[in-house]
Amino acid sequence: MVIANQQLTNNKFVELLISGNYSKCSEFVHDNLKVNTIPELYENIIKKALYEIGGLWETNKISVATEHLASSIVEAILNELYGQIISAERNTKKVIGACVENEFHQIGIKMITDVFEMNGWNAYIIGANTPTKELISFTNRVKPDILAISLSLYFNLPILENMLQKFRNEFPDLTILVGGQAFLRGGHDVVLKYDNVVYVPDIQSLQSFIKN
Repeated sequence: MVIANQQLTNNKFVELLISGNYSKCSEFVHDNLKVNTIPELYENIIKKALYEIGGLWETNKISVATEHLASSIVEAILNELYGQIISAERNTKKVIGACVENEFHQIGIKMITDVFEMNGWNAYIIGANTPTKELISFTNRVKPDILAISLSLYFNLPILENMLQKFRNEFPDLTILVGGQAFLRGGHDVVLKYDNVVYVPDIQSLQSFIKN
């Protein structure tokens, strides 16, 4: 297993995350916010770094512990930014954000719900490893306008499809957004099988979807 200070990438933020230096990572993000909006930061810096971290982990170039540390640092930084995310102009629309069962990478869905919050929506972030039965129950209670689902690992695609089937039976008219790193390997055909299920490849597409 490689050690943290070995050169693994040309991405400066990835290097900082692998080093585990929280203060340097936070400083890097806040410096970039001087020239980027939060959606641009999420898409071009944080998402890109997390995808690269995931690739390094999948190819055994970094340990599980290093991957978890990097994720923890990013989540802490997202919490730092929350005060800049809440829009003063609110509406009555609601979105639920969740990951499928056996998915423990929740940063992507957190960034998605943050974008909804920036557009005045009320976001309910359920997060990682959400049992479908419990998510259906919560959806019945909250009655959201949109359900957003994140899938990071391609081998969990059958779990997503099972979830979509159950949600289409329970909520035939509910708009469901899906996205995540898993779709870099395929799976778009699964999304196309269901009405009112939309694949969202990036935050720019999400912003266009929300505005339209």
